[in-house]
Amino acid sequence: MIRQTISVFRDFGRLRAIAGTLMRYGWGDVARKLGKRSLIGRAGNWLNSDVSEDILKLPPEVRVRLAIQELGPTFVKLGQVLATRPDIFPPNWIAEFSKLQDQVPAVPFDQLLPELEHALGKSPFEIFKDLQVEPIAGASIAQVHLAKLQDGTPVVLKVRRPNVRASIEADLRLLAHLGRLIESEFEEVKRFQPSEIISQFAKSLERELDLALEGRNTERFSRNFADDEYIEFAKIYWDFTSEGLLVMSYIDGIPGNDLQSAAQSGLDLKLLGERGANAVLKMVLMDGFFHADPHPGNVFYLPDNRLAIIDCGMVGRISLDRRDEIADLLAALVSRDIDTLRDILVVWAEGANIDDAKLSADIEEFISNYDNAPLKHVRFSSLLNDLTTIMRENHLSVPPDLTMLFKALITLEGLGRQLDPDFQIVHHLTPFVKKVIVDRYMPANLLKRGRRGLGHLVDAVTGLPGDVSQVLREAARGRLKLNLDLKRLDHFGHQLDHSTNRLTMAMITAALIVGSSIVMTVEGGPTILGLPAFGFAGFFLAFVIGILLMISVWRAGRD
Repeated sequence: MIRQTISVFRDFGRLRAIAGTLMRYGWGDVARKLGKRSLIGRAGNWLNSDVSEDILKLPPEVRVRLAIQELGPTFVKLGQVLATRPDIFPPNWIAEFSKLQDQVPAVPFDQLLPELEHALGKSPFEIFKDLQVEPIAGASIAQVHLAKLQDGTPVVLKVRRPNVRASIEADLRLLAHLGRLIESEFEEVKRFQPSEIISQFAKSLERELDLALEGRNTERFSRNFADDEYIEFAKIYWDFTSEGLLVMSYIDGIPGNDLQSAAQSGLDLKLLGERGANAVLKMVLMDGFFHADPHPGNVFYLPDNRLAIIDCGMVGRISLDRRDEIADLLAALVSRDIDTLRDILVVWAEGANIDDAKLSADIEEFISNYDNAPLKHVRFSSLLNDLTTIMRENHLSVPPDLTMLFKALITLEGLGRQLDPDFQIVHHLTPFVKKVIVDRYMPANLLKRGRRGLGHLVDAVTGLPGDVSQVLREAARGRLKLNLDLKRLDHFGHQLDHSTNRLTMAMITAALIVGSSIVMTVEGGPTILGLPAFGFAGFFLAFVIGILLMISVWRAGRD
């Protein structure tokens, strides 16, 4: 607890800036609705102290979105992730989160120059020719400049913005505190694992900060698609690449947003959509390593209906077991298999209290809503939203490690629909799902699974006598522990923790009074109002802590 408190004080400047933004957008109203007697609810009364009437007239979800947009890249990216969690938020909130854009003004090149010189060990103008100081693209973490190698080869320099790491890391520390606070204040929110969501998000964002890691991701994608002549990735120049600088080959293609130029160049937009979808689905279901942000801005269209994919900083990873679950889920959706669909959702719920009859009825209604619907009229994002709404209403939650996957699939559908209005991701999913299921039952894979299962079984059987002996020894020594999850005991633990904290502060106050009294007897040194300055400061600090202790005791009595 002390370490967490010190961490918050370290980031106090950023915390104050965040609080100022929240005050301007009336977030206190939202906080109060979360709990009148909770710490968050009491903070809401303060955060709403001075808010304009125009702001308060806006719906809460709009105010949240405006505040997040102003808070900067960390919160914008978190909002984009939350836009893929309809199991947590209702549709109107999801719609607002979906509007968040990672847009920031360009950094002047002279501010980037120290970062470049640190990464390269010398001036970039000595290493590159025709280095353009005006960026051709940019985002919250890095911006992109064009240059040439000494042999005239065109390259792209992706440079991390100055001080962005310190800012994002401070935000992530504060978000981690917020996640723990939410879990401690609201028992019903624990099933959504807010701390785990923030942890997964933090890991993803920290990976984006390392541009060398983005280079390694790019090369891994290149190896995975070495046999695919229609998908291309940039070449990485490792002699110049580091954590703060990524140097890669320049891709001369048509930007993914410029559909008019692509059509005028004779490219087949429908075929481009198919190849792009197949590439991402291969990443997810076959490789278990996928590009988590396949929007048009990260795609270039090349001659012969080829595609180049860039910006590989945000990636997702899916384990083999999870891929099997996803394949079974998608197969159940296509085949309208209610039982399999329910079983998978129950597995994802991880022991939640479930009304099986209601869940089955909701799934059956969900399936019937899409019965006989033409594929071109079915949006995967809508289907996914309906499914996660069922999970929310039945107190289930999506595993945090699937958040990035859902984001990638929804983004992929948006790209496909831009290229082809009749694009249907389910049509492209089917062959991949079949291949995953068929591969699962191939002799080699069955043998591998059998060996793994047999190994676990042998370990369990051979380890059983030792485990039983250990339990008996602990019981004989009187050290056998039985853990009970009782809410009243948990509440008592919180009360004891608060009481201990107040006792500690009281001891510190007493020590300050005694120490300050001793200092008052020493002559010389700086003075305040004729009194020794250090003694006066000690008494004043003891007075402030004493007032806070009295308020804390008074509030505890009211609660």
